[in-house]
Amino acid sequence: MNLTIDIGNTCTKLVAFDGMTPVEEIRMDAGELFELKKFCKKYCFKKGIFSTVVKMSEELRLGISELSFPMMQLISGVTPVPIINKYATPLTLGSDRLAAAVGAYSQHKGHDLLIVDVGTCITYDFVTSSGEYIGGNISPGPTVRLKALNRFTDSLPLISRKGETPELGFDTETAIRSGVMYGVEREIEGYIHDFLLKYPSLFVYLTGGVSLNLHISEKKCIFADKFIVPKGLNRILLYNEELILNEKADNNK
Repeated sequence: MNLTIDIGNTCTKLVAFDGMTPVEEIRMDAGELFELKKFCKKYCFKKGIFSTVVKMSEELRLGISELSFPMMQLISGVTPVPIINKYATPLTLGSDRLAAAVGAYSQHKGHDLLIVDVGTCITYDFVTSSGEYIGGNISPGPTVRLKALNRFTDSLPLISRKGETPELGFDTETAIRSGVMYGVEREIEGYIHDFLLKYPSLFVYLTGGVSLNLHISEKKCIFADKFIVPKGLNRILLYNEELILNEKADNNK
């Protein structure tokens, strides 16, 4: 059993893997280290990997270091990965974006891939059919957009993204929510449409914690996979294990 830990802006996601198969996912908020300990008692983990896009608390860093099995950290531009990273500044690439690219490519080698992750931010990442990570874009996520409308205006309220989204808002709350959510959907549809024109064999992976109602005719090329980042982390863990075994085999020749 392997453990992946994805430490994001909103929460930390833990996933147990049996080989390449995700078995269970749990989420924990800051200060809930007991959830990690409880999860590790439930499964007999042999190794694990973690990545973070935020500055880790000392409590969490210490908790991970005290686990009874080895944990490696994914560091963009440093940790070996099974794709070619062509990002101009690899050290600044978010580890979650890199893991998502690896996760998608490990499932669809030989295809051009667009990975769309809708969370605090919306990220768009592109991997070529030959396994080259070219780069991507970052856009504000729905919650950030809602907060911005409240923060940078005098009278617009802060509302939840969950609720009614009519085609045309019938009050201020629905006008804001519909404007933001339809705006997000149209943005993503535009990216997918443009990439499909340029890369006809494109596969698209949608992930993140926000459900969307996309209007795209080429639905067969679109896959929703909430485990794409953990799958990438797990693949990177296994890849590094393979590198170590190969190095030992070469040294024994």
